[in-house]
Amino acid sequence: MEYENVQTTIAVLTDVHGNFPALKAVLDEIDKMSTAEHIYCLGDMIAIGPDTNKVLETLFARDDVSMVTGNHEDEVLKILNGETRTASGGEGKHHKWIADRLDPKYIPMLNGLPREIRTNINGHNLLFHHYHQNKEGQFSPIEKTPREEKLDYLYMDEQVDFVAFGHHHPVHFFETSSAIYLNPGSLGCFDKPYARYSIVKIDSEAINVSMKEVPYNNQNFLESYNKLQIPESEFILNIFHGNQHL
Repeated sequence: MEYENVQTTIAVLTDVHGNFPALKAVLDEIDKMSTAEHIYCLGDMIAIGPDTNKVLETLFARDDVSMVTGNHEDEVLKILNGETRTASGGEGKHHKWIADRLDPKYIPMLNGLPREIRTNINGHNLLFHHYHQNKEGQFSPIEKTPREEKLDYLYMDEQVDFVAFGHHHPVHFFETSSAIYLNPGSLGCFDKPYARYSIVKIDSEAINVSMKEVPYNNQNFLESYNKLQIPESEFILNIFHGNQHL
């Protein structure tokens, strides 16, 4: 008797960064395809963009989404929990602006998010987190030019076949003899009016990754930075959105 090789499809997205129009465009496409059984969201749902409550409302309302916490959740929660903050200066002012406008009902939900998710799908061990972490659970400094050898070294003791992460906004994809490493790129921060995510198809034989870009109208979103007087808006629009508003 031959057994069917079952295939499971998941979506991976990261770094929404308070950009609701971009998130909606991606979720609409995922829902229209109706093939993704689960969505993994890899942290930094909030900050940089102003749509904190809309983004969190949408993600927490879905039963097919699993989230981990990112560094921006960490910083905003430090403010709300009265803890010592890491960020200062303009970044600190921006996080305070976000914290002041966060619906309090989301505080315990954000506090309850894990720093990583591990699961096994069709015989493959998968790890989802915001970024590489040390033994204390602190995020490592961003590796601007990641290499296969360095990634294999970082995860050599983890017994994983697939590692998904975000934090660094460009797309990264590496496949070695040890594992597949995926960063789908920031969904909410890009210098073009496209929202990025990945579709991952997993069966007992292989893991196949497809990079996706969804076009969306970001004009009103970009204009909202100045309308809402968001701290550090000029810097954000330049660095994280490529000055598309000009």
